This record gives sequence, structure tokens and C-alpha cells, in this order.
Amino acid sequence: MNTSTRSTILRRTVASLCVASGLTFALMLSAGASDDPTAHSDSAGAAMSDSAITAKVKAKLMEDNQVKSSHIKVVTTNGVVTLTGRAMTSESKSAAVELAEGVNGVKSVDDELTVGSRTASSHGAVANTEIEGSDTWITTKVKSKIMADSMSRGFDVHVETTNGVVILRGTLANHDAIAHVKDLAETVDGVKSVNTSGLVIG
Repeated sequence: MNTSTRSTILRRTVASLCVASGLTFALMLSAGASDDPTAHSDSAGAAMSDSAITAKVKAKLMEDNQVKSSHIKVVTTNGVVTLTGRAMTSESKSAAVELAEGVNGVKSVDDELTVGSRTASSHGAVANTEIEGSDTWITTKVKSKIMADSMSRGFDVHVETTNGVVILRGTLANHDAIAHVKDLAETVDGVKSVNTSGLVIG
């Protein structure tokens, strides 16, 4: 093999090694760049999911005739729903757990409910007054409607209710979006009016 041939082979070998090294380095950069955004997105999605699950579970409990007279608190963490408070009967306790388990996205239900009270009848009347038609009840229903609606479920809207007047705050894309969430809020029973002055376009 003459010197010219050896030089040609050597140049080709070096060029091949450079190309392979460049591809490896590019792949490493690509893999590194995609890691952080994916993790961040998953975390944000999980937080939104827990909030939506809590609202949907509360809405189901309030709508069920067997459960709505009970005083139940709902907390969701990573898809696990924890029910605390007091159910009026064993049947309503079981029904609350079953309703929570039926909500989409719920991984499991931690039942920490107690049954009855020393003044069960009076407690039931008070609990029912506090839930149906109360400001807290209206706020939960409005939030649930916004989260469940296909057009508005991604909207960042803060809901407050004072004496039946719903106050909406947040930043939405346009006037149509503001009108849509206002319409949703107005369909909830017990709502006297809806204040959208706290909604801005951004």
C-alpha cells in the first residue's frame, strides 16, 4: 500500500469519527433539553387535576339526596381523595365513598368519615342550610361548572360568592371567554348576579 492510499484511508477514518462524535453530542444535547420541560408540565398537570377532582367530588356529594345533608370535607392529593367530617348514616357514608370513587381521575378514596352525632337531627338541618344555596355551595358549583365545561376548563378564574353575588377574577383571552364563564355562573341555582369586573383580557 503506497503513501497516497494510506493518507486517503486515514482522512476518511478521521472524518467518520468526527461525524459520529458530532451526532452523539447532538443527541445528548437534545435529550438533556427535553427533560426539564416534560417534568414541569407533568407537575402542573397534576396540580390542576387534583383541584378539578376535588370540585367534581364536592359537586357529586351536593347533588346526591342521600349524602347532601352530611357535613363532608374533600381534599385531593395526587389523585387520592380524602373524605373527612360526619355522615348522617352508615348508608350515606358508603354512598359518599362510592360517589368519590366514581369521579374520573380518582386513584383511591381515603375514608375518614364518622357517622352520626349527639344532635344528629339538628346537625342535619344546619348542615343542609350551610350546603344548599349557601355562598360556599354556590362557589363550589360555579367552579365545578367552569372546570367541567369543554371551553372553559383551562381558564384561570378565581370564584368568590357574597350573599349570592358571584365575583369572578382572573385573566382570559377575550370578551367571548368572559361572557362564557359569566353565562356558566348564572346557570347555578341561588346565584343572584355575576360580577365580572375582576376579569381582564390578557
